[in-house]
Amino acid sequence: MPVRRSGTARRGPIAAAGILLSSLALVLGFTGTSGAADTPLPAADTPARGSATLGMGVAAHDGVGGLPRDLRDLGAVQTEGVDTSSHNGNVDWSTLWTSGVKWAYVKATEGTYYNNPYFTQQYNGSYDVGMIRGAYHFATPDTTSGATQADYFADHGGGWSRDGRTLPGALDIEWNPYGEACYGMSAAEMVSWISDFLGQYRARTGRDAVIYTAASWWSECTGDSGAFGSTNPLWIARYNTDPGTLPAGWGFYTMWQYTSSGPTVGDHSRFNGAYDRLQALANG
Repeated sequence: MPVRRSGTARRGPIAAAGILLSSLALVLGFTGTSGAADTPLPAADTPARGSATLGMGVAAHDGVGGLPRDLRDLGAVQTEGVDTSSHNGNVDWSTLWTSGVKWAYVKATEGTYYNNPYFTQQYNGSYDVGMIRGAYHFATPDTTSGATQADYFADHGGGWSRDGRTLPGALDIEWNPYGEACYGMSAAEMVSWISDFLGQYRARTGRDAVIYTAASWWSECTGDSGAFGSTNPLWIARYNTDPGTLPAGWGFYTMWQYTSSGPTVGDHSRFNGAYDRLQALANG
């Protein structure tokens, strides 16, 4: 009768190597199937509250095309501007002014929980070199009411004065960087929230706020509402050769953010008119 030998006694170098690799795999947490199937991918990073910036969702949702032509070639007159936030830190305003930038919007607030720590340098610095400047508020309709956020904005840098150099505040209403694109609201609820903000801002400052948005977001989240076109200047976001089809209610844009990769600060826009028309907007 043959003697039954122990499996360990018959294992050669190859078998021993297999045992070693198997043991190593257990220590590292792998299994015999592919890592792609068994190792879950990390969830997409959600930015920290307060870190939202004007147009941060535009490239991801609408894409990026070419830069617009110099409209002076077409006989049009437009005035170059920029927008800034804490991401830009202390801005070199003199360089921007020398390059032809004549106006700026600076992020002041977000929701009712954030103030830009660089607001003073950016808001006053742009003014000091000669620019016409204004402040913007990044809306978070899922956190507090429109009127509450308008008050917070007006109390923390979003006010207005008739000095010929201060633009009305701007409401940045776009994709939610922290969750569902439309902030969990129906189109009717979103229009009501925007109206609440704009009404309170006007009550506080005497000015109709500028609305910054993208046509695709506006269509999706407000049902392409035409409720504000007759009162609130439009700042359209589209990173392409032209501003594209405008949201309902507006027959023209007042400002167009056309790139997020321009010189010095990234975000560059064009005011749809000459410098004296920009001054008229500032004066109300």
